[in-house]
Amino acid sequence: MKEKIESLRESISSAIDEAVTGRGLYELKVKFQTELKGIMSGMKDLPKEERPTFGKVVNEFKQAMEELFEARAVVVRKMELEAQYEKERVDITMPGKSYKAGALHPITLVKNELIDIFAGMGFKVFEGPEIETDYYNFTALNTPKDHPARDMQDTFYLADNLLLRTQTSAGQIRVMEKNAPPIKILSPGRVFRSDDDATHSPMFHQMEGLVVDKGITLCDLQGMLAEFARKMFTSSTKVRLRPSYFPFTEPSVEVDLSCSECGGKGCRLCKGTGWIEVLGAGMVNRRVLENCGVDPDEYTGFAFGMGIERIAMLKYGVNNIKTLFENDTRFLEQFED
Repeated sequence: MKEKIESLRESISSAIDEAVTGRGLYELKVKFQTELKGIMSGMKDLPKEERPTFGKVVNEFKQAMEELFEARAVVVRKMELEAQYEKERVDITMPGKSYKAGALHPITLVKNELIDIFAGMGFKVFEGPEIETDYYNFTALNTPKDHPARDMQDTFYLADNLLLRTQTSAGQIRVMEKNAPPIKILSPGRVFRSDDDATHSPMFHQMEGLVVDKGITLCDLQGMLAEFARKMFTSSTKVRLRPSYFPFTEPSVEVDLSCSECGGKGCRLCKGTGWIEVLGAGMVNRRVLENCGVDPDEYTGFAFGMGIERIAMLKYGVNNIKTLFENDTRFLEQFED
């Protein structure tokens, strides 16, 4: 038995001195413990009077080897740290690496500019949920069950009563339900419609505005939009209102701006008309006010909604809406400061 212990001591001690990694030292320790366990299993074959002496020898041997392993572990750990430090060493005399700074997306730029313009006119920002109920998205906005906007081809339904909002107008209802007039809010956000071509996207961004107070008229709407047009485009931009129809406004109007490219003379951008349609608006329908508990005989209001992509395309001369979503760095780099 003693011979086996001495043989094991020599082989393990030599291997410990050669270990250069923590992993290698750990595997060596496991091997040592396994072989020592095999030697100790032979204790049962010794006479009873020799077992205590043998046990003492084994314990002393085990303790001595544990001390060797611990001492070598300190050395190996230091070696590994030095190797890691050398590998990660930075030459401070080398020129540093430069990283190109990012820039805001054109949609974000236009959104922020719109918020700044209308905030300057006293509007507060309200953001509603993107998953809406049928009531807030349609019913409360005076959209009857047979209206084309409810068609499955236009709206992404998630369940019988849940859908991806098709307009941020739903925010009007949520605000008017919880707040008494006067109300002056701006509701930006993503909306979703089953529509896809050069000027439409299944997902796009909309900016909804709502003003409710005593004595609000269509003239107030036109004056506010004229101020928006001058600040967003040019000081000479004009506003034109055309009769239209929306279930949640009465009267309803389409809003055109004089073409910023030709100044209203007619060009390819405005298709020779001198005007470009940018948004829809109108006076809030009496039924919508009633649905929200607002007395339409005491209060009136106007609402407007515009596509942020539409404004960005006009402002920056983008002719295909998909360009705004392709993440082409050649396109996005044009908007860096």
